[in-house]
Amino acid sequence: MRPATSVHGHASAAPGPDDLTLWYDRPATDWETQALPIGNGPLGAKVFGGVASERIQFNEKTLWTGGPGSPGYDFGNWRRPRPGAVEEVRERIDRDGRMAPEAVAARLGLPKSGFGAYQTFGDLHLDLHLDQAGAPQAPSGYRRELSLREAVARVGYSADGVAHSREYFASNPGNVIVGRISADRPGTVSFTLRHSSPRDDKTVTAADGRLTIRGALSDNGMRFEAQVQVIAHGGTRTDDGDRVTVRGADSAVLVLSAGTDYADAHPAYRGEDPHAEVTAAVDAASARSYDDLKAVHLADYRRLFDRVRLDLGQGVPAVPTDRLRRDYTGGSAADDRALEALFFAYGRYLLIASSRENDLLPANLQGVWNDSTSPPWSADYHVNINLQMNYWPAHQTNLAETAVPYDRYISALVAPGARTAREMFGARGWVVNNETNPFGFTGVHDWATAFWFPEAAAWATRHLYDSYRFTGDERYLRDTAYPVIKGAAEFWLDFLHTDPRDGKLVVSPSYSPEHGDFSAGASMSQQIVREVLAHALAAAERLDVDQDFQAETRAALERLDPGLRVGSWGQLQEWKSDWDSRTDTHRHASHLYALHPGDQIAAGSPHAEAATVSLTARGDGRTGWSKAWKMNFWARLLDGDRAHRMLAEQLKGSTLDNLWDTHPPFQIDGNFGATSGIAEMLLQSRHDAIHVLPALPGAWRTGSVSGLRARGDVTVDATWKDGAPDTVTVRPGRSGPLRLRSSLIAGRHRILDDRGLQVGARRDGDTLTWDAAAGRAYTIHRETAAAVNATAAPGVPAEA
Repeated sequence: MRPATSVHGHASAAPGPDDLTLWYDRPATDWETQALPIGNGPLGAKVFGGVASERIQFNEKTLWTGGPGSPGYDFGNWRRPRPGAVEEVRERIDRDGRMAPEAVAARLGLPKSGFGAYQTFGDLHLDLHLDQAGAPQAPSGYRRELSLREAVARVGYSADGVAHSREYFASNPGNVIVGRISADRPGTVSFTLRHSSPRDDKTVTAADGRLTIRGALSDNGMRFEAQVQVIAHGGTRTDDGDRVTVRGADSAVLVLSAGTDYADAHPAYRGEDPHAEVTAAVDAASARSYDDLKAVHLADYRRLFDRVRLDLGQGVPAVPTDRLRRDYTGGSAADDRALEALFFAYGRYLLIASSRENDLLPANLQGVWNDSTSPPWSADYHVNINLQMNYWPAHQTNLAETAVPYDRYISALVAPGARTAREMFGARGWVVNNETNPFGFTGVHDWATAFWFPEAAAWATRHLYDSYRFTGDERYLRDTAYPVIKGAAEFWLDFLHTDPRDGKLVVSPSYSPEHGDFSAGASMSQQIVREVLAHALAAAERLDVDQDFQAETRAALERLDPGLRVGSWGQLQEWKSDWDSRTDTHRHASHLYALHPGDQIAAGSPHAEAATVSLTARGDGRTGWSKAWKMNFWARLLDGDRAHRMLAEQLKGSTLDNLWDTHPPFQIDGNFGATSGIAEMLLQSRHDAIHVLPALPGAWRTGSVSGLRARGDVTVDATWKDGAPDTVTVRPGRSGPLRLRSSLIAGRHRILDDRGLQVGARRDGDTLTWDAAAGRAYTIHRETAAAVNATAAPGVPAEA
C-alpha cells in the first residue's frame, strides 16, 4: 500500500458547450448506439459514463483470430487445382449470356477456413464510490460528452454534495489511452479497477498499481498484452490479485496501452512479443504529468483536426445530441444545420481516431471499435466498396496522414495477391476479391452473391493514384503507388476475355456487386478496369518507365469495352445487356462508379443524364453507406438539393444516437461517406479544374468553409451569402497553371493575391485560368459594378 506521486490531476470545470460537442444527459447503456468512441489509430475505446460503475470497452486493432496458426487457413486460395474451372464458367456465359450466382459459387467458390474476426480486448470497470455507506444519491447535473475539437470524452455530475468528473483521451504520441477521475472535495475519489473479457484465454494480475492482461488467442496463438497503470494523488492504492483499489484520493489517473505480436509481413504475420513495447509505453506515459500528456495529445490532434472548419450558420444546440438527432427534419432550423456540421466534423474525428501514421492496419468496417468476439461481417475489410469509402474524405478534408495505413495495407496485399493471381487465375500481377483480413486473404469464399470481385484490387489502387493527384509527389508515385497500380493492371492485361459477340475485351465472369446474375462485362467491372489501366499508363508515362508495358496497356485500352451504355428507358445500364428494371431499388448502384468515385462521367454529359435516371429510379432509401454514396453521386451531378436530401435521409433513418452510421448494424463507412459527400458539395477537383461550391444546397443559405483540399496540391477556402459564392481563396502548393471554376466568376469579381495585387487571369465562362505561384494565396471577391470599376490595374495594389 502506498500513495502514488507520479501523475496527478485535480477536478476542474469542463469547457463550455460548443457546436462540435456530442453531449447527453444520462449514462450510456448500449455499446453500439450510445457509448462514445475515442481512439488514436491503433487503440480505441468506448466510454459509457456510468455513475456507480464506469465501463470502458477497449480495442487494439491487430487483435484478430484467423490467419496463420488458425486451423485450415488457406488465404482463400483453392486447396487443389481446378483446371478449366474459370474457362467453363466463361463458356457458359458466352453461350447463355448469364449464370446464376449459386452456380458460379459452386464451381469457383471455396468455404472459408481460418478467416478469423476482429476481437474485443475486453472491458475495464471502475466500481466507484467505495467509501459511501451504501449507494450514492441519485446524481444531479449529469453530462456525458465528446468534444470533437479536443478528442476528449468527459463525464460530470454531482452526488452526495460532491461534484465528480472524469476525462478520457486516446493519445497517438506514446500510444496510450489516458483517463482522470477527480472530484471537487479532497479525499472523495474511490474506486476499484478490474477487467473482464468474453474470452477465457488470458491472465489478469495486479502489481504496484498496474493491471496486466496477458494471453494468447486459442484460435491462432496470437499473443496479446494490455497494461493499465493506476496513479493516485492522495489516499491509498492497493493491489488485490486481479484488481487495483484506490480509496480516499483527491484524484487518480489511468494509463493504458496494448499490443499483439501481429506483423504485416506475408506469410507468417507474426513479430515480437508485445510485452516490452507495451511496458515501455505505459512506463513513459506514467512518468509524465496528466497535464503534459493532455497537452501533447491536444497538439497532435489539433494539428490535423483544425485544418478544416465548416460554418453552416449553426448555433450551439441547447438539447442533448440524441434529441437533436431525433428532432432533425432536414429543414431550415439552426439546429438542423448544427447536426449537419457536427456530422461532417464527426467523420473527420472518427478517421483521425481510427487511422494514423503509426497504424499497421487501416480502419476496418467498424473503424477500431468492437465489443464482440464475432462482430458483424467479422469487422473485416470488404473491398467491394467499404474499405475504399472509409478513405474518401482523407485527402478531401486535409487528413492525408490518415491514409498512410491504407497505403501500407494495400501494398502488403501484393505478395499474397500475386500468389492468388498465379495459382487461381494464371495471371501476372496481383488480385484480391470481395473481402480480406489482416493475414493476406486474397482468394475467395462461397457466399454466392459476395465472393467474387477480382476488380477489388484495381479499385483499391485508385486511392493511391488519387493521393498522387492531390499531392503531386512524384517520389510517392514512383516508390509507393506505381508498383502496386502496375501489378493490378498486369492482372487484367492477362485475365481480360474477348467477348465473342463484338470482339471487345471484357471482364468474365463479371458480377455487379451483390446484385443480379453473373455475366460478361458488367458496367462497374469495365469502368474499374478501364480506370486502372489508364492510371497505370499515365503513371508509367509520367515516370518514363516500362515502355513495353505502356504499349501493351494502350493496346488493351483500345479494345476494352468502356462499360458505359444508355439503356432502353434512358438509364445508365448496370450490365452490358439491357437488363435494368425501373422498379429496382437495390442498395448498390455500382454501375455509377464512373461518376463517383471515378472521373469518367462529367456533369451535363449524356452519360450523366443517364446516371440521373438510374439514380432517381433507385430512390432515396436503403442502408446507411448506400445513402452516403448517393449523396456523393448527386453532388457530382451538381444537384446540391438532392445531395442534401440524401444527407437528411441518412441522419433521420440511418444514424444512431451517438451519431454512428448504421447499415444496420453499425458500419463506419457511412460516416466517412457522408463527410466525403458534404465535401463534394463544397469542392470538386476533376478534369483538371477546381470547382468551388459546385453543389451548394438551398438549405445552406450562408456559410463558409476553409482548408479543403483539391487535386493539384491546392488548399481552398470559400464563403457564401444568400446562396451565392462571396469569396474564394486558393493556396497552391506548386507553381503552374491553375484553373478555377465557380458561379462567382460568371458575375462581377476581382482576383487579388496575398500582397493585394490584382492578378491577370484568362476567363472562359465560369472558369478562370492563371499562372499561380506556390506559397501565394489568391482570393476572388464578388464585387458590385462600382467596386469593379475602382479596382486597381494588374500588378498595382488594390485600393479599398
